[in-house]
Parts: sequence; C-alpha cells; structure tokens
Amino acid sequence: MTCYTTLALYLLSVLASLAHVDAAVIPIRRVQLQSHRPAMVVERTSSSSASSSTSTTESSSSTTSSTTTPTPTSTSTSTTSSSTTSSSSSTTTTQDAPKQTDSNPPADGSKKLVVAHHMVGNTFPYKKQDWLDDIVLAHESGIDGFSLNTGKDAWEPDRIADAYQAALESKLDFKLFISLDMTSIPCASADDGAFIRKLVLDHASHPNQLKYTSTGAAGGDRAFVSTFAGENCRFGNGGASAPDAWRGAFTQHPDVKGKVYFVPSFFIDPATFKTFAGVMDGDFNWNSGWPIKVTTGFAKDLLTNVLNKFKEAAQRTSTSKNTPAAPAAGGAIGGILNKPISQILTAATPEDGSKDFQVELGKFIGSTESDTEHLDALKGLGQAGLQKRDGEGGEGKPVYMAAVSPWFFTHYGADSFNKNFIFLADQHLYTKRWESIVDSRDKLDIVQILTWNDYGESHYIGPIKGDQPNSEAWTDGMSHTGWLQMTKYYATAFKTGKFPEIEKDQIYMWSRPHPVNAQAPDPVPQPTNFELSEDSVWVVVMATAPSTLKLSTGNGQDKSIDIPKGVSKQSIPISAGGTMKGTIERDGKTVLELAPTKEEFTFQGSPKTYNFNAFVASAVAK
Repeated sequence: MTCYTTLALYLLSVLASLAHVDAAVIPIRRVQLQSHRPAMVVERTSSSSASSSTSTTESSSSTTSSTTTPTPTSTSTSTTSSSTTSSSSSTTTTQDAPKQTDSNPPADGSKKLVVAHHMVGNTFPYKKQDWLDDIVLAHESGIDGFSLNTGKDAWEPDRIADAYQAALESKLDFKLFISLDMTSIPCASADDGAFIRKLVLDHASHPNQLKYTSTGAAGGDRAFVSTFAGENCRFGNGGASAPDAWRGAFTQHPDVKGKVYFVPSFFIDPATFKTFAGVMDGDFNWNSGWPIKVTTGFAKDLLTNVLNKFKEAAQRTSTSKNTPAAPAAGGAIGGILNKPISQILTAATPEDGSKDFQVELGKFIGSTESDTEHLDALKGLGQAGLQKRDGEGGEGKPVYMAAVSPWFFTHYGADSFNKNFIFLADQHLYTKRWESIVDSRDKLDIVQILTWNDYGESHYIGPIKGDQPNSEAWTDGMSHTGWLQMTKYYATAFKTGKFPEIEKDQIYMWSRPHPVNAQAPDPVPQPTNFELSEDSVWVVVMATAPSTLKLSTGNGQDKSIDIPKGVSKQSIPISAGGTMKGTIERDGKTVLELAPTKEEFTFQGSPKTYNFNAFVASAVAK
C-alpha cells in the first residue's frame, strides 16, 4: 500500500544517520495487507502456523507451568554448528548486574495511562468477540486502552465500531482512541478532511472514548486523537502550510473545534513544534521506542572510538608503571576492528576493550535522549499555543506520549514492500526502556506500547490472530505473549509510582532462531543492521526472594548466578543446535523451571530463511 514511500523514507533515515542528522524525525512505517485484497506474493519459504503447547514441570517443592509456542518447522530441523559465532569464553558474560527493584520511582500524583497500538488493518476477520478477548487480556496485563490505527479501507470503520461496542460490553475501565494512519489515508483534498472528521466524530461521545480537558488533563470532554505521520498534509489547500491545513480541515473546523484533543505523531524536527500551535495539543514520539540512531555504521564508529580510548588508557598505565603495554592495546585492536560487530558483542571481554564497547552501546538501549528533546520542544507550544486554538483560559500543558517496544524486524523483499531491516533490540530493550520510563514518569503523561499486533514488524505483544501482512515466514510459532506478561509489572510502576510486590517467581527467556551470521537460501537477504545482533538468550527473572538462577543453552554453555529478590536481567551465549533452559533454585530446591522442548525451540545453524524475530518463552510459578 505504501511500499515505495516506506522505502524512500527508510533510505532517507539511513542518509540522515550518515550525515549525523537526527534520524528520529524520519518516519518508518509498518506494512499492512488487508485480507479482502489479493495477497501480494512474497517468494519465501514458510511453514504453517504451529499450535501453542504447554509443558508442566513438577519439583520436589512446587508445581510450575511453562507456556511456549513452537518455532516454525522450517527453522527447527537443522542442528549443525557451521555458522556459530559464540565463544565459550563468554559463558559468564551478563549484560547487567542484577537489579534491585525495592525502591520506588518518583511520583508526582498525576494520572498516567498505558495504551497499546492496535492495527485495525490486521483485523479484517475480527468479530466483536475477538475485540472483547483482546480488551480483557490487555486490561489484565495493565493496559488501559488501545490506540486504533486506521487507514482508508472501507471495512475498517465497522471493525472500529465493534471495538467500541466490545469495550462498552466489557464493563471495564478501558479506553479507545483513533490513530489516523496518514500513510494510508489521503490528505490531498477537502473530502479527505471530511473523511477523518467523520472517523473521529463517530465515536467522540462514546463512554469508552479516551477524553482530555482543554488544559491537558485526562477525563475531560474532548476526544483524544492521534496519528501516524501527516506532517505534509494540505487537504486541498495547496498554498497553505501544513499547520494551516490541519487547522482549517481539522482542529479549528466548525465540526471539530472544541471537541478533540490532538496528539499526533508528526515526523518533523521537534524545534518546529511551535509552528503547529493551534494544531498540536501534545506530541506522540513514535520513534522513542527504539535506539534508531544505532546503525551498523554508527556502531563501527563507536567501536573505533572506544578502542582508541582503551589503547590510550593502557599506554598511560604502562608508562606510569614503566612496563610494556598489553598486546591487546596495540596490534590486537586492529584485529578486533576486523571482526563482525555481532561476534565482538557476543564474546565481549574486559581484556581487549570489547566489553567497554558493549557497555557504551548499551547506553543507547532504553535511553530517554529523544524524550528529552521532544519535551523541551513542547515548551514551544505551551500555554499560549493551547489557548490560541480555542481562546480558553487555564494552565494548558501539552501532553507527551512516549513509546516503548520490545523488538523490530521486518523482512519484505524487492518483489513486495522492499522493507528489510532491524532496529537494535538486544540487551533487554523492553525492560530497560520501561525502567527509563518509570524513572522519568513525572515528565510523561501516556506510554504507548508498540505494538499489540503489528506482525510485519515483529513488535507485537498480543496473541497472533486476525490477518497477517504476509509475515508468516517470520511470525509463525514466534509467540511474544511472554512480553505481555511482563508488561503489568512495569505499567503498574509507571502509573502508581511504585513497583508492585512480586508475588510469584517468574522466568522470561527469548532468542532469535538462528545465529547472526548463518547463511540461508533466502531470496531476501539478511536485514540491514543485522550485524548489531548477538548470539545470546536474553533472560529476565522476577524473584520473590534471593535465589540461584541456573541457565543453559547446551553445547557446554552453562552458568549459575546468585540473584536478589526483585528483577534480574541476564544473558547467556547460544550456538547452533542450542536450546534454552532456566531454573530458579532456593533452599536447595527447584522452585521454577522453564525448558522449551527441542521441537519448540532449537537454535538453527542452517535456517531456510532469515528470521531475526524473537521466540519468547515464559514460566510463572503456580
């Protein structure tokens, strides 16, 4: 639908990063393929969806359940080790020291909301019950509402109506709002303006519509509305600026004025927010969910800088001690620079500076640098900007909506959407971003999870259902509901200012299904930035008391770590043929075990297709 625009925008983002321009202002769009249209053929090998399976493990002291979903058959048959880049020397490497979470984050008493981005374009076969199931599951997971991403297709308003009715019938305090997908909805004519006004006004007075006051507080009488893109819309007024076009067609149009609270995701330089006074009531920073500035080229430049500093420090040390510099501080650095980034990260060690590089790269994961830039720019709207729109008094404050996302991988070839890249999501992106959000909660109003069901970009946390945009090759069997289970803990902390007590032991583990540098007979090549990935299994443990965590991926990769009460983030290398297993032991007894079978997950040395999606497994004590 928007494949050529998407390709052009992605190329712009790459060029921007090369030119050291803030890439956060460049939109990168998801792909939608509605089932009522002929499917665009993507020549790929994929298996049919596998049903989920549940395994139960009993120990001498307790019974626990482990829920996983099998990986595709096409990527779970080969166990050769020809492509592994893992190093046995890194079996005890961890990405983070165990983190205590008993202290409370800051709190300012303001109402906070957590919503999830729901792609209406992937719901063609949905019935009202499907919406009801999603709403109940999301609410149980600490999510307060859905942002309903909608495009131009004629059937989508019916699905939206079902969503609102399901929310009403759920009798839950669950809110919905329209997110106008302006990469799908045209905005070149006056009729296009009328189309979006009707989309919004059809549900503006619904009991489950998210509403805000004119001064930026939840619970008012204005329907909350967002967008994906739209910064170049003119609505038939070719001589007008984009801000003037939005004022005339939407925010100050007689049909809408005073009835909406508009918080778009415009992909513009934040310094220009002030030109949208009278349009924007706030800002949704879509790209804050990932460290998008970290490309392979960026990482290589960072590695060079880190190793140069490491070499200089080693030379200073040797000079002060009047001893020869360590070999790693000399010619060995050149050898490291010639290695793949993924291999350096997986086998990082303090002896040669690679561990320093891993630490420096990790600082971008979950960072709030983009949030700070957008929040500073929102001051340009300020009270005057909000008053200018409707002529009302009061202390107006623009709303800021931040993003959080667990993953990003898309793999469409030149014969379809030509969209094939990843964003860095290793080193526990989801948990680290949530921790940063909780620490900054006084500055944030809403957190939007990206996404509930965007399968084409692999950042879904809801169950795989509805339609898929020809993404089955990398989503079949790749359940992400373990991330959904984790969400309630962090969402509660963001909304209340206090981390909840961990009442049950929990283990979460995830990994890609094959080594970074594995070769596949895939007509679509490895995704851009694939080198940033590590051959590791990522682990998050929520422990009710101090424990011993034992991890294993086979092939001699084992580790045992004493962990405290609370949340601990760990990792362990994995090589071809490996599996994943995690065990919590306490007082000499096994209290929880997570061990997907080989049929459910095996790390493949010879995959049939490139798949940089994640297999997520979880176990919660009964």
